[in-house]
Amino acid sequence: MPTPDTSGRTSPAPSKPAVERPGTSSSVPPVTPSQAFALLQPAQWADLPGLEKEDWVASWKAWLQGCQGLKNKTDWKAVCAAALLVQAEDVSAIQAYWQQYFNVYATRQADGTSQGLITGYYQPVLQGARQASPRYRVPLYQVPSDLITVNLSALFPELKYKRVRGRLQGQTLIPYYTRAEIEQPQSPLNGSELIWVSDPVEAFFLQVQGSGIIALENGERVPVGYADQNGHPYQSIGKILVERGEMTASDASMQGIKSWAQQHPEQLRGLLDANPSYVFFKLLPPGLSGPLGVLGVPLTAARSGAVDPFYIPLGAPVYLATTYPNDVAPLQQLMQAQDTGGAIKGGVRADVYWGEGEAAGKLAGAMRQQGKIWVWLPKTFPLPH
Repeated sequence: MPTPDTSGRTSPAPSKPAVERPGTSSSVPPVTPSQAFALLQPAQWADLPGLEKEDWVASWKAWLQGCQGLKNKTDWKAVCAAALLVQAEDVSAIQAYWQQYFNVYATRQADGTSQGLITGYYQPVLQGARQASPRYRVPLYQVPSDLITVNLSALFPELKYKRVRGRLQGQTLIPYYTRAEIEQPQSPLNGSELIWVSDPVEAFFLQVQGSGIIALENGERVPVGYADQNGHPYQSIGKILVERGEMTASDASMQGIKSWAQQHPEQLRGLLDANPSYVFFKLLPPGLSGPLGVLGVPLTAARSGAVDPFYIPLGAPVYLATTYPNDVAPLQQLMQAQDTGGAIKGGVRADVYWGEGEAAGKLAGAMRQQGKIWVWLPKTFPLPH
């Protein structure tokens, strides 16, 4: 039976941390709730640290962007319609809107703790070409025709957001090809190439980020985004390197792994193959302001993020309290839950989108902080009792 993919991802795949640090230990054994959003607990606006310093105009722009993907959904239609009546530069009106239409909820882990892992992702820029050549020899694949996705919630409502992926062998659904099988010289996906890039390590991390820009030699910029995944679970190669004693946990960032790859080219193939998960891409419309998130609208740098949709409703405003990457300076601000990802699991778990390019990549690659999350929901939003 193919491995279930519980991410519910229908959008660009957010980054997975090189090494996930466990949350605060607890004597209470974790128990996954039977209903979505069951761990949200009512809170007060006064509970949110740093809210008085919020840049309400900046976060309002991200909220309006998100409403483009929410405005026709039953639970969000009224609040998105009301948002259009608010002057975008009127801080007092924006604050009054949030308090009039929304309640605030604290998130929790399944073990009852209130802190969790906060990581980052970004949109990389890779050199590439539409045709293979000695320089551009690493393919990005489009969704193969034999990949089958089964949405389990259609059969079992209690398995909301869970899917299995595989391929048919006769009348039996079997696991789809792993990364090692896909990237062998005689790939079973030959003929499904979408575009070509030059560096296998950059291609690997493009899959981790889930979207990017392919810069062609003629100056054209081709945006690509997550289309699907092979159904195998994500395995952190940074964690593998730490377990082997190749590097410390503090060095197991994206930059640290790239440096290791340059120093150990003969071991690279084996390391990449240790992560059986594989992402397929599609071409995106040109001129987007950012990669498309799960709502089908462009993400906003430092104001959009990925969450686990079983614990936090997609599209919800979320207030994040953590620190900046490699810093003790507080990062406390309103963001939008506009994305998902295979490594983003748990009630207090978020992946911050930092934007495009090298500077954003450094922030994303270094971010592995502990933090807290509060969710803002319409006062009429249905939650389990």
